[in-house]
Amino acid sequence: MILGMSLSTFTTLHVIISLIAIVSGIIVLFGMFGGQRMIGMTALFLLTTILTSVTGFMFPSHGFTPAQGVGIISLVVLAAAVLGLYIFHLGGAWRWIYVVCAVLALYFNCFVLVVQSFQKLPFLSALAPTQSEPPFQIAQGIVLVLFIIAGVVAVRRFHPGPAAA
Repeated sequence: MILGMSLSTFTTLHVIISLIAIVSGIIVLFGMFGGQRMIGMTALFLLTTILTSVTGFMFPSHGFTPAQGVGIISLVVLAAAVLGLYIFHLGGAWRWIYVVCAVLALYFNCFVLVVQSFQKLPFLSALAPTQSEPPFQIAQGIVLVLFIIAGVVAVRRFHPGPAAA
C-alpha cells in the first residue's frame, strides 16, 4: 500500500500525473515559442512535474536507482524554474534560467516516457529488451536532439511581457 492505495492504483495515478505533466509541458513549450506566458498551463505543468518526481520516490525499491537519480535532478531543476518564474519573475538571467529548466524538466519526463515505453510495450520491448540496443538509443537520441533544438528556440523566442494582474 502506498498512500492508502494498492501498488496498481498508485502506479495508475502516477502515470496519469506524468502524462498530464507531459501534455501540459508540450503546450507550455509551444507557448514559449510564441512568447506566451500561459500562466495556468505553466502552473499545471510545474505542479504535475513536481508531483511526478515526488510520487516516483514512493515506489518500493532496493537501493539507489537511475530513476531516483533522474528524480533528484528533476526536482533541483524544477526548483530553479519555480524560483525564476514565481520569485524572480523572469527578471534578467532568470528568464533563460526558467526556460532552460522548464524544457529540461519536460525532457526528463519524456526521457522516462521512452524508458517506460520500451519496458512496458511488448512491440518496443522486443526491439530493445535490455535498453542497450540501437532502437532504444536512436529513440532517446532523437528525443534529446529535439529537446536541444526546442530549448534553443524557446530561449530565443520567450520574451513575455509583464504578467497580467
